Amino acid sequence: MSDLDATQPWLAALKWDAQGMIPAIAQDAKTGRVVMFAFMNRESLQETVNCGNAVYWSRSRNRLWRKGEESGHTQRVRAIRTDCDGDVLLLSIEQDGGIACHTGRESCFFHQLEGSVWVAVDPVLKDPKEIYAK
Repeated sequence: MSDLDATQPWLAALKWDAQGMIPAIAQDAKTGRVVMFAFMNRESLQETVNCGNAVYWSRSRNRLWRKGEESGHTQRVRAIRTDCDGDVLLLSIEQDGGIACHTGRESCFFHQLEGSVWVAVDPVLKDPKEIYAK
């Protein structure tokens, strides 16, 4: 049990994996479309609750990842649910700019299996070079 769990019983009620992570699905509050999947740790979930915007744990960066910190495409969280086992989160979000994916698409789930190949079926709404230009 972490220090956060001791002061926040709702955190202790969740089932965290061995690395202290829980899967989080981001779903558009208006359309119901799943736009993203990421992981959260206790700190990122607590910050999400505190600030109202989605904050994830980036395994590749090994740090908190405030969705939209580089792209500006933040996710305003409208509701947080957990499944019956308490081991997966579902975030109902409003996606700023309508782009959740770093590829410039509405959703990270844009590949569809057609026969024996994965085909990109959703359009790029904005060139990632424009989004991440520095």
